[in-house]
Amino acid sequence: MTQNVIEMRDITKQFGDFVANDHIKLNLRKGEIHALLGENGAGKSTLMNMLAGLLEPTSGEIFVNGQAVTIDSPSKSSQLGIGMVHQHFMLVEAFTVTENIILGNEVLKKGVLNLKKASQDIKELSEQYHLSVDPDAKISDISVGAQQRVEILKTLYRGADILIFDEPTAVLTPSEIKELMAIMKKLTKEGKSIILITHKLDEIRAVADRVTVIRRGKSIETVEVAGTTSQDLAEMMVGRSVSFKTEKKPAQPQGVILSIENLVVDENRGIPAVKGLSLEARGGEIIGIAGIDGNGQTELVEAITGLRKVKSGKLEIKGKDATKLSARQITELSVGHVPEDRHRDGLVLDMTLAENMALQTYYKKPLSQQGILNYNKINEYGRKLMGEFDIRGANELVAAKGFSGGNQQKAIIAREVDRDPDLLIVSQPTRGLDVGAIEYIHKRLIEERDKGKAVLLVSFELDEILNLSDRIAVIYDGKIQGIVDPERTNKQELGMLMAGEEIKGEKVNV
Repeated sequence: MTQNVIEMRDITKQFGDFVANDHIKLNLRKGEIHALLGENGAGKSTLMNMLAGLLEPTSGEIFVNGQAVTIDSPSKSSQLGIGMVHQHFMLVEAFTVTENIILGNEVLKKGVLNLKKASQDIKELSEQYHLSVDPDAKISDISVGAQQRVEILKTLYRGADILIFDEPTAVLTPSEIKELMAIMKKLTKEGKSIILITHKLDEIRAVADRVTVIRRGKSIETVEVAGTTSQDLAEMMVGRSVSFKTEKKPAQPQGVILSIENLVVDENRGIPAVKGLSLEARGGEIIGIAGIDGNGQTELVEAITGLRKVKSGKLEIKGKDATKLSARQITELSVGHVPEDRHRDGLVLDMTLAENMALQTYYKKPLSQQGILNYNKINEYGRKLMGEFDIRGANELVAAKGFSGGNQQKAIIAREVDRDPDLLIVSQPTRGLDVGAIEYIHKRLIEERDKGKAVLLVSFELDEILNLSDRIAVIYDGKIQGIVDPERTNKQELGMLMAGEEIKGEKVNV
């Protein structure tokens, strides 16, 4: 029999009256990649946080290499050879990449911190696993994708034999995902064992040996991946048939809602990230922005939404010059914004979900009257959106940090879409969402388009870009490299444009 390196027996975790995990069983074999699949809020991260020492079970037993253990802290988990790459980064933004990776495992030379050696070790490790990072860069100055790579390197640096990857590919490009899959297979050949939490069925089928499906906090089934289809897995996960292709009518483009002319925007270090970019978004269409992370997408969106100063060029929203307007003024021009980093820019985690739902409209009736907040109305509004957008959790009075990542994302989308904006800017809108939630969000974005709204979609998911967009603008090195018709292009052509290559043939006019 194959040795089990992890056994979780009848694990139950309760938060008050809320049962997050209900007698779940899971075992991980030595040298395998075991996928953990479930809807948003199904309890996957809660289960894995108990292996990582961040939570303790209410009841049940955990065995590591055949020995019963009590994992009551992250340091105990690390001592047992378990490392977790978290979906939401456990990084200190003011520290460098090296300082974050060695934190708690510092390299000393005669009692003095040897950052130079640590930096060199991390550089070699990043090259070995094709996880490109600058060891000396500050976390606050690097992209979300680079931060994800830091988290992966942090676990590898500590030499864990049992690795837990919680949605590790959520912000990676297709080529980076392919590389990561190869890294995972290489790690298992070296004797390491991996639990992979992911909502991406194609990734499970590409890399996992077995998959355990949980639904509403309960174990549903553990199966060999080779004997199942993606449709089988999707139905086990959500309990119903799921459509992987969003049906939509041909777009009916109307007037220009957003006009960008020769826009130049600096990144945090004062270096231009957006370099003379021009683009238009019209009512009644979804225009997708495709590109490799770090090519100016973040700075572009922040400039449009008033979160970053424009160096030169012009922004017009509904015919009004918005180049120098504040974020509040741009919001008031009927602009909705779903940011790429839901924790940093989308939510105030210690506030209740209802309070977060009111962040864009708390100063308006009926949520406030003469400057005084009406909490009855705020809480009622939160309950309403939880129901309409299938946001799962105890209730609207729970702090936002108490919801799963996918439900946090749905809460932000609910807040922005419910305001009925004329321009909806969405960055990585389905990051961390399960197939059922993705299906729902995609339908909502199509509905907004069909209402005559302009939707600007920024996504690293090429399937999402191709599925939803009416036009695709590829960004490279801060400029639009080309605009193509999704019906006349493919991933290969988009990949060429994303890499800065020119393509031949007909393109769509800007």
